[in-house]
Amino acid sequence: MDTAYTYITDLLDQAQDIPADSIVSRTVYSDKDTKAILFAFAAGQELSEHTAAQTAILYFIQGEADLTLGEDAMTAQAGTWVHMPPHLPHSIVAKTPVFMLLQMFKAPSAEE
Repeated sequence: MDTAYTYITDLLDQAQDIPADSIVSRTVYSDKDTKAILFAFAAGQELSEHTAAQTAILYFIQGEADLTLGEDAMTAQAGTWVHMPPHLPHSIVAKTPVFMLLQMFKAPSAEE
């Protein structure tokens, strides 16, 4: 049995102050199957529309943002959770300072 684990008491402790007019990201966990990245957006900052080759989950920890998933526009706030399949176009615009956790999951290879 594998007993290795990662324990983070408070994800926001992993984020630094958000410099004005910037987006800061920090990988808080990575292994062969999963990657977790904490994003901190200053108000007004944007991740323009893009896609990812992997399944991903967005979890909004703090703040408010405009979120576009495919053709759908919505608001995300603290507590918003999103599961995205690979290749879904998406974008984020921070309305306030935002802290968001992105988790990406690698698909098993044919050898596994």
